[in-house]
Amino acid sequence: MNLFKNINIDKLTSGLSKTRSAIFNRISEVITGKVKLEDEVFSELEEILITADVGVDLSLHIIGEIKKKMVVETLRNDESIRRVLKDTLIEVLNHTTARLEFEPDFDNYKPFVILIVGVNGAGKTTTVGKMAHNFCQAGQKVVIGAADTFRAAANEQLAIWAKRANVSIVQKESGSDPSSVVFETVKKAIDEKIDVVIIDTAGRLHTKTNLMEELSKIRRVIKKLLNYAPNETFLVVDGNNGQNAIQQAKTFSKSVELTGLIITKLDGTAKGGIVFQMAKELKLMIPYIGVGEGINDLQYFDSKIFVNSLVGSN
Repeated sequence: MNLFKNINIDKLTSGLSKTRSAIFNRISEVITGKVKLEDEVFSELEEILITADVGVDLSLHIIGEIKKKMVVETLRNDESIRRVLKDTLIEVLNHTTARLEFEPDFDNYKPFVILIVGVNGAGKTTTVGKMAHNFCQAGQKVVIGAADTFRAAANEQLAIWAKRANVSIVQKESGSDPSSVVFETVKKAIDEKIDVVIIDTAGRLHTKTNLMEELSKIRRVIKKLLNYAPNETFLVVDGNNGQNAIQQAKTFSKSVELTGLIITKLDGTAKGGIVFQMAKELKLMIPYIGVGEGINDLQYFDSKIFVNSLVGSN
């Protein structure tokens, strides 16, 4: 089975407009008309990257790479530095992750189990619904496990998204043991030969030890039924949260083996540079990014398309 790669370039470009204006439009303004790129210009470029949450160390690295590459450029203009910047940013995304792309092996792992974790407010539950929709578009049969039993509203919200995505859902009343929901969901998938299981877990602060331990219990329950699962454990983070999102990932990784990051709400921030910092620091695959509230707005992450949408494709 092939994965449905939901990439809408127009929507992506529109969704990243705030970051593009904050970083790359400003960079063009700094560079345009400059016959010679002095240290003062590079200092301005560095400041632009840092204010967009690219991070100090990574910004210095990017500027250093641009300086080295510009040595061999015969034309040091806006177009040439834009091209060098694009190449450098793509390298940052491609050379820091264990896997470049999300390519699930549906044929050899059925059901394919995805565990979704994250703090409240990151867009976790809506991400589950949108992801289920993407899989359905590729022809996979999907079941969602509503293991966020702490909030009745979470179950209601997820049920709405399951209906929108046209997938089945396993849920229990508020206060139920989350592990029992997970068990029933995976068992249903096995019995009914369902292709994909997506488990939504309760939003939790990464500083709450008892809740983090519950994630470990959920993983053990899954493994009792499927020794190879979960196949993926994705942390959903809000792109507006910057350094705190990075700290969340580091703490979650102590309790569960994270395999990827889903970065949401990039359409609402001018600090989308956090994507590059996360890739550099966390070295985790980015399977999806969120650029809107619609069911089609969870887009498959492709580093070249992402950078082109930010910097410009010329």
